[in-house]
Amino acid sequence: MAQGGNAPLGSARVVVEVAAPKGLDVSGLLLTAAGKVRSDADFVFFNAPQGPGVTHRPAAGGTPDAIAVDTAAVPEEITRIVVTASLDDRRATFAGTEPTATVRDADTGRELFAFTPPRLSRETALVVVEVYRRGAEWKVRAVGQGYANGLAGIATDFGVAVEDAAPADATADAATGSPAAPPVPTAPPAPTAPPAAPPRPSAAPQGSATPPPMPSGSPAVGKITLDKGRVNLVKGGSVSLEKAGQPFLASVRMGLGWEPAGRGRNIDLDASVIAFDAQRAKIDTAWFMKLSVFNGAIAHSGDNLTGKGGGDDEAITVHLGGLPPEVCGLVFVVNSFSGQKFTDIKNAYCRLVDAATEEELVRFDLAQSEPRTGVAMCKLVRQFSGEWVMTALGEYVDAKTARSMVKPAAAML
Repeated sequence: MAQGGNAPLGSARVVVEVAAPKGLDVSGLLLTAAGKVRSDADFVFFNAPQGPGVTHRPAAGGTPDAIAVDTAAVPEEITRIVVTASLDDRRATFAGTEPTATVRDADTGRELFAFTPPRLSRETALVVVEVYRRGAEWKVRAVGQGYANGLAGIATDFGVAVEDAAPADATADAATGSPAAPPVPTAPPAPTAPPAAPPRPSAAPQGSATPPPMPSGSPAVGKITLDKGRVNLVKGGSVSLEKAGQPFLASVRMGLGWEPAGRGRNIDLDASVIAFDAQRAKIDTAWFMKLSVFNGAIAHSGDNLTGKGGGDDEAITVHLGGLPPEVCGLVFVVNSFSGQKFTDIKNAYCRLVDAATEEELVRFDLAQSEPRTGVAMCKLVRQFSGEWVMTALGEYVDAKTARSMVKPAAAML
């Protein structure tokens, strides 16, 4: 299977084996339509090997760690089972050690599918594949979503409560300069009602599965959220658009601004946003010639030809809950249609605003400039857990139009 690909499962009982040259711990998480576990009891791993319809099978006799799924025994409210892999060696990464997931018929042992994630680097844990419902049918999807903060990072994103390693362990690790051991799951709390799933656009097909993740970089260790208010980003910095562990925003506005060039010349900068799917293929672009896409889920404010005037020069509003499920990444770009270089432009910035309250949430000031005609300012990427993460890019390109930005923007996801 290719990354992001899916297919009918073809068997009611399957085993998902995950193998790599290095030792692995394989786990399974049972998720509701909200993308969260009902309780820690839905986290199946070597210390808690039994879940409803899902079982952990330890490596033995040359067979790798695996998660077995009996779809007939999975509770109705569970819409997908994600299979994860983390490294036994907490100091190691998956760089050059891409694991292979093999999905087999549990009764016959026949291989149904195989998937090896590409391009891994500093990841220490992965969501490898998912087994999910589509109406009355069960399907499998190749995911390959990486995390830099180990299995604890995955578990936390999907609602599993974790506790930090003992202080003595942390002290020992600090003395050696090695990363601390990952948190371990706490005792399962009483199940609670899952949060409501975000709304889907009316144009989206009924019964659509949760969208696949953008197959790219891992979340940074120590995730920054909006819990403490406004965040100033530097190039390469990221912030999760959630608060108190829950999605925080329904609609956001990306404001982009700049000051006109000196020497008596106006400057025509154009702000645009390019939407991509999980395979980094362009779906659509909102720009000054096409101000609305996805039935208004993305709306452009219109063209500013000079950069004069207070406030944002151009703005793009995004209704996150109204985006089609196949939209996994948005890249916001600015181009100099007049051909002037960004070395002649002052004080360029982008800022994320809560469209409902007008509160500024995130700001990125473009501190460096290069003699080029295009710049990718930032990106919004939908994570496998459903949350959106904003990352400051500040990457320059020789491109006067958004069309010329599609290929380099895709490479930045």
